[in-house]
Amino acid sequence: MALAHRLADAVQRLGIESSFEVLARARALEATGRSIVHLEIGEPNFDTPEHIKAAAIAALTANQTHYTPSAGLPALRDVIAEHAAHRRGMSAYSRENVLVGPGCKPLVWNILSAILTPGDEVIYASPAYPAYACASGYLGAVPVPVPLVEANHFRMDLERLAAAITSRTKLIILNSPQNPTGGVLTLSDLTTIAELAQRHNLLVLSDEIYGYDLYEGTFCSIASLPGMRERTVVIDGFSKAYAMTGWRLGFALLPTDIAQAANLFNNNTFSCATTFVQYAGIAALEGPHEPIYAMAEELRQRRDMVVAGVNAIPGMHCTVSHGAFYAFPNITAITNDDQHFAHYLLDHAGVACLAGSSFGVGGSGYLRISYASSREEITEGLQRLAHFIPAYRPQNA
Repeated sequence: MALAHRLADAVQRLGIESSFEVLARARALEATGRSIVHLEIGEPNFDTPEHIKAAAIAALTANQTHYTPSAGLPALRDVIAEHAAHRRGMSAYSRENVLVGPGCKPLVWNILSAILTPGDEVIYASPAYPAYACASGYLGAVPVPVPLVEANHFRMDLERLAAAITSRTKLIILNSPQNPTGGVLTLSDLTTIAELAQRHNLLVLSDEIYGYDLYEGTFCSIASLPGMRERTVVIDGFSKAYAMTGWRLGFALLPTDIAQAANLFNNNTFSCATTFVQYAGIAALEGPHEPIYAMAEELRQRRDMVVAGVNAIPGMHCTVSHGAFYAFPNITAITNDDQHFAHYLLDHAGVACLAGSSFGVGGSGYLRISYASSREEITEGLQRLAHFIPAYRPQNA
């Protein structure tokens, strides 16, 4: 067999999540002795709360190290069904409406695998977390980006959303609070999207992993709106709110028929999430929640540091993000090549951040700066940006 024919054609439709790629480059520079400020990775620098770690240790000591059902431990699914619904102002879900997985990303892939048929159209906001378009395209569906509007605090252009719906549209993907912009959809936005979904008989996948990281207003899920529970898949998990990124634990709330189909993919891919980690998930949801609220307040203060610091740098303009832990400054007054600019910052300033176009064409001309790092690292990063950006010269200038 010729080497050129050994890989599936669909592999060409896969992309790389840039945060991990840039992290690897930054670690390689550190290995040479360089000092690098990490503002690239979406990982809270907090330690996992003690009661969660204690629950995992207790489960290990009790030899909870064997397989669980592919959908997750019944006890964890029951706690999720109650807790997640209560947070969203909804009556409790049933256990059958909950799937657990090793992080949110495998659940997104497995649920989309259960929903999408080649040729289906999937509408999503752009710029966006890359997995949405990546998974949809790999499955033969057609990703349809709808722009987020900087002047409107990176909320979706609802007129463009309505115009993008066709007879082949099957799914709308939402992410609020949003990665990479920090934008948050309002109740009015969600109501309009819900009306469109019902009018055109569409499904909605709502990624709500940053729901605890909301700095103004009250969190609202589109699943809580009238007529939307039965057509909405909610993605959520433990990585961001509970500082459990490396634990790999996520969950989904979804209609029964989709849950049953997606669980077939769970069974055939990862089998189940790690058992003792699932017991830690129970402890996380049952509380106490004071550490989670304290982390969110600290992130809000870091946001204020970053936005003020970036806006003090000539040529950069940054709106105030209302959620998640990302700033998304506009750099078009400096350059139109955000990829080259991000490389310059890493190579010359020792500051790792992400080019906005890594999140799709809608991100061109921006940077994503994560303020999940410590205040000390943020302060150092802002000082380096202020020093090195004036010396930047666009490529081929």
